[in-house]
Amino acid sequence: MKLPRSRTTKKGRIEIIPMIDVMFFLLATFMIASLSMQRLNALGIQLPQGQAVETKIENKVTIAIQKDGQILVNKTPVALEGLKAALQNLWHDHEIVVIAADKDAHHGDVVKAMLAARSAGINDFSIAVDNE
Repeated sequence: MKLPRSRTTKKGRIEIIPMIDVMFFLLATFMIASLSMQRLNALGIQLPQGQAVETKIENKVTIAIQKDGQILVNKTPVALEGLKAALQNLWHDHEIVVIAADKDAHHGDVVKAMLAARSAGINDFSIAVDNE
């Protein structure tokens, strides 16, 4: 004799709404993480290859010379004629001046920028390179 079961079996279901919530959370997390990995305020300069010791300098003035000859002082475009005045306003004795020139920049543009900086009273420079 077969006795009827008192409990009925339920079929399993996959709820899709919580799965959509989890996938959206993962998508948002990876998007935010990938944006934080990018350097959004970086200049478009390809530094020459070389070996140098990495320094942790907090007070620095950066002179960037791009491939087309444009000069930027702390990411602000400056004409060669106004470079001396811009450096005199920004540079103090305790700061380091870093020259970050593109590897395809003309040597003459780099020299002109360094001579303008020297006329502003800067005698010591640090050259930025990309470590090999």
